[in-house]
Amino acid sequence: MRLLLVTETYPPEVNGVALTVQCLLQHLVLAGHQVTLVRPRQAREVADSALKNNAWREVCVRGISIPRYAGLQFGLPAGGRIRRLIREQQIDAVYVATEGPLGWSALRAARALGVPVACGFHTRFDDYFRHYGAAFLERAALVWMRHFHNLAACTLVPTVELKTWLSTNDFARVELLRRAVDTRAFSPQFRDLALRRTIGVNDNAPLVLYVGRIAPEKNLDLVVAAFERMQALAPNARMLWIGDGPARAQLEQQHRRHIFTGVLRGEALARHFASADLFLFPSQTETFGNVTLEAMASGLTVCAFDYAAAREHIAHGVTGVLAPFAQGSAFVRAAELAMRDWLGGKRLGVAARSAVEHLSPQRVADDFAHLLGQLSIKRQSLALNRSRDDVLHSTIL
Repeated sequence: MRLLLVTETYPPEVNGVALTVQCLLQHLVLAGHQVTLVRPRQAREVADSALKNNAWREVCVRGISIPRYAGLQFGLPAGGRIRRLIREQQIDAVYVATEGPLGWSALRAARALGVPVACGFHTRFDDYFRHYGAAFLERAALVWMRHFHNLAACTLVPTVELKTWLSTNDFARVELLRRAVDTRAFSPQFRDLALRRTIGVNDNAPLVLYVGRIAPEKNLDLVVAAFERMQALAPNARMLWIGDGPARAQLEQQHRRHIFTGVLRGEALARHFASADLFLFPSQTETFGNVTLEAMASGLTVCAFDYAAAREHIAHGVTGVLAPFAQGSAFVRAAELAMRDWLGGKRLGVAARSAVEHLSPQRVADDFAHLLGQLSIKRQSLALNRSRDDVLHSTIL
């Protein structure tokens, strides 16, 4: 197929949307599809567009910074350019990953040309507003997202839970597209005792990990509370934070014995994952939470709320530890249980690794291409039927 992917975020930016789109693109190319990526130009990029290699093309457009979300941008509308790309490359289907101005212009361009467009639902923006002092905008954000997604031929979501929630809130044509994890990139084999010693953790001490954006919407006070309870059981335990964001400076100042690495990528990230022992993920604003699968693939005991990726892939007490959604005290108790199990020699991370080994990124890309292929076939069928109706009408006249 000839596919156009449109996103407002892409690596080297580090977030779930960027990495999910990158993984999808890479495996679509491996499957032989022709892919064009449209995204905002990032810092220090000058060229308007670039041919990345013979397999896929990248087109960069203008963007503007997102207020209070350093390092990320909205892509500015580029409807005219996207219409030209669709015509010139005879695009079969369009995928819009983000609901910003660039995504909106791509959605309208595809609809105007009769090309099927699928949208991804990656972020609960309505839920974010209350964490940034604008709770009064939650309802308006939900209305906007519903309007946006209902213009598409379908909306792709990673969990049954999210599909049900969107359908209940009048989002139409919601389809399930499960996520995957690269179990070769994230693996217990990358455990590095020398790395642990470098950051001040001895071989037998439990290392507790958080990976993600260090920001108010991630519910990070609960990481601190949970770790304090865990450290009461294991005084030699250490807390490691990987990521960056507006809450990092204050956390570093308040918790000087915690370890903060900033953003890590690639092999460095995989080594830090595998060198930890337990993983805390208290966020309540995820549509999925890719880091949950990365921690499981790395062989860690995961403690998370019972929703999103954790609900889909963790069996409580077998492959991780779950707490009822949004119950902070229950999360702290679950973290304490995880530590007790770990100290007692119960390594839930071994079973967690086995539980995610079947989640193939190539399978997800194949399912994605199949879904968009069905949309393209449906469009061609409708166009053919309309053509036949026009011919019949002309004949009758």
